Amino acid sequence: MFIDTHAHLFYPNFQEDLEKVLQNARNAKIDYILIPATDLLTSVKVIELIDKHEMLFGAVGIHPHDTKDWNDSNLPRLKELAQHKKIVAIGEIGLDYFYDFSPKEKQIVAFRKQLELAISLNLPVIIHNREADEDVFSIVAEFSKQGLRGQFHCFSGSLKDALLITEMNFSLSFTGNITFKKTDELRTVVSKVQLQHLLLETDSPFMTPVPYRGKRNEPANIPLIAQKIAELHNVSVEEVGRITTFNAFKLFGVGEKAGTSFTYKLGNSLYINITNRCNACCYFCDKDGDAVINGYNLKMKKGDEPPAEIYINEIGDPKQFSEIVFCGYGEPTIRFEVVKQIAKYVKDNGGRTRLNTNGHGNIINKRNIVPELANLIDVISISLNSSDENQYASIMKVEKNHFTAMKNFASQAKEYVNKVVLTIVSIDEVEVEKARKLVEEEIGVEFRIRKFF
Repeated sequence: MFIDTHAHLFYPNFQEDLEKVLQNARNAKIDYILIPATDLLTSVKVIELIDKHEMLFGAVGIHPHDTKDWNDSNLPRLKELAQHKKIVAIGEIGLDYFYDFSPKEKQIVAFRKQLELAISLNLPVIIHNREADEDVFSIVAEFSKQGLRGQFHCFSGSLKDALLITEMNFSLSFTGNITFKKTDELRTVVSKVQLQHLLLETDSPFMTPVPYRGKRNEPANIPLIAQKIAELHNVSVEEVGRITTFNAFKLFGVGEKAGTSFTYKLGNSLYINITNRCNACCYFCDKDGDAVINGYNLKMKKGDEPPAEIYINEIGDPKQFSEIVFCGYGEPTIRFEVVKQIAKYVKDNGGRTRLNTNGHGNIINKRNIVPELANLIDVISISLNSSDENQYASIMKVEKNHFTAMKNFASQAKEYVNKVVLTIVSIDEVEVEKARKLVEEEIGVEFRIRKFF
């Protein structure tokens, strides 16, 4: 359920009871633990630990505190250690201007050299940053253009910095510090950062969360951090675990991608993953990538698409959900007959339905399917994407006539369903007000903007 992405289990205060610490972690539903080194000696210790314990993975690197003796001759040894099959990152590396343990110039040289090593080995990095924002962000921005990816661990900065980090496609992690009494500003930051950018960590043996502050921290305390994140995002702990576990898999390759979900819950709605097939190919759609949302794997080949009965069985009583939504990384009307079977079951059993579509159903099915939606679909949400037919065709990789077909679909749908909504994604090149005018004044339905991450 959880992955602790930062625990220094080579520290002396774990030597006497490491087996118990690992069992405590298992009992707390920690599947894997990542141990970052701080110098060459601890890099060797990390490898000794990960060789001995299946649930442990590691990172090798030299912490800014230990860069005072940095020499480029360290690089061949680091490279050798980094090629161990269970070493999944270069770290813990970075800059620390709070303490004066190493000269800034030495820190920067070591940081840059280790970032170059990470890129050469195609490994992510685990970054330590304390009161060195300007230099850290400048250097990371430079290297991110070369494909660098990684994690800012034990984040304690501003929301502005957090958003900058996510824009560079890096992940963030918070420790027990988000449970401390006087960290309201940090909790605000946590609440504003999308879960898709978060990892879990303890930073053991440091940063012990409440109510165990003052005691040695250990991976078994991850659920306390996950619970606080869940509270701040108003979601379940299970959702935090599922999403952050996938995030760790995606970044570090630790664990494995979950099996395909045919249905998935977001909020109090149940979503129906009908197909990954689509007649369009929007550049912002991830159907050909990971096809993951909130930790749910929606990847599905044509031969894996289940019959209506499978979905109906997973739905159970539709009244337990606020609505049943036909939506995945694909166009549901490609399997329109299956959609109708499921929708009939939902309506016959007192549930509500929503169809998320690109509005090309008539073209796809080579007939006017809109009247068939009557008494089956309560709400239709259609992806407008642009009010300009040329831009629409370019965004979705379809013929221009699909724009008119989509508008006609929306106009007709008003006669057969309770509510029709047209949406656009918040990308700079789309004229929002022009789209709003088209939807509200010309077509006469509801307009909504979808956030693009």
